[in-house]
Amino acid sequence: MIPITKSIRPFIGAADFDSSRRFYSSIGFKETVISYNMSLFTMHDFGFYLQDAYVKDWINNAMVFLEVLHLDEYLTHLESLDLTSLFKGVKISKIVENDWGREFFLHDPSGVLWHIGSFTNNPS
Repeated sequence: MIPITKSIRPFIGAADFDSSRRFYSSIGFKETVISYNMSLFTMHDFGFYLQDAYVKDWINNAMVFLEVLHLDEYLTHLESLDLTSLFKGVKISKIVENDWGREFFLHDPSGVLWHIGSFTNNPS
């Protein structure tokens, strides 16, 4: 029998756990503290675990894709938060047009790369 799935929750690390916690809360994720070194961050029906763990090679290769409905509005919202001034290491790109859709890139305070995009057609 194929299991009925409910969610997928990746684990990502943080070089400065408190800074990363503040960052994700500021961009709209709700934090649920799991333990002193791990929290669950959720938005609507999805989420991820943030760990107080930093392995440079892991963080430098960590990527998460966040699909949104209104890409331009979400970018405008994130830019309005002044994240690049409030959090060291945070970078936000402009929107890039691809053959599959559109996206922009957000680096969190530890360097985790978020692809934030919308698909022209369903990729599945």
